[in-house]
Amino acid sequence: MSSSPITYRGPEVANRITVGVADMQLSNDVDSALVTYALGSCIGVTIYDPIAKVGGMLHFMLPESKVNAEKAQSNPAMFADTGVPALFKQAYELGAKKSRLIVCAAGGAEVLADDGHFKVGKRNRTMLRKLFWKNNILLSADDTGGSISRTLMMTLSDGEISIRTKGKETKLWPN
Repeated sequence: MSSSPITYRGPEVANRITVGVADMQLSNDVDSALVTYALGSCIGVTIYDPIAKVGGMLHFMLPESKVNAEKAQSNPAMFADTGVPALFKQAYELGAKKSRLIVCAAGGAEVLADDGHFKVGKRNRTMLRKLFWKNNILLSADDTGGSISRTLMMTLSDGEISIRTKGKETKLWPN
């Protein structure tokens, strides 16, 4: 018996750009969509400028780069405190403006059986909120916490954000 891989169908787009773990992608191609899979304790952050039609997605694993400065230097997308600023900077370079950005987040669940010692999901959520508070950024929508894994997708034609969990798809933004 062969099993087919589970894929996220989502809207029909010409170009689906996959954002891996500890990865970040940006685009201004309105025929594209950004998608990341298996957001457990990791958090996916999306930003979208509806005027410039610039969108970006970050899939970070850990809250703070101080645990491995060398890794943060080579891959800032691994950590919230280095990945989030890099995401915004690259969006600005593509023509996005901070005042127009729609910012969403998903993930940050407690999915590891660690008896609550590490609480990576909670630490990721806390760091993200601290970064946004310090930089006067408001979340337009979020689906964080809990104990379930999520798939996150954003279409660049309209900035729509959808979440897929346990085979069910919901729209996160606009809501």
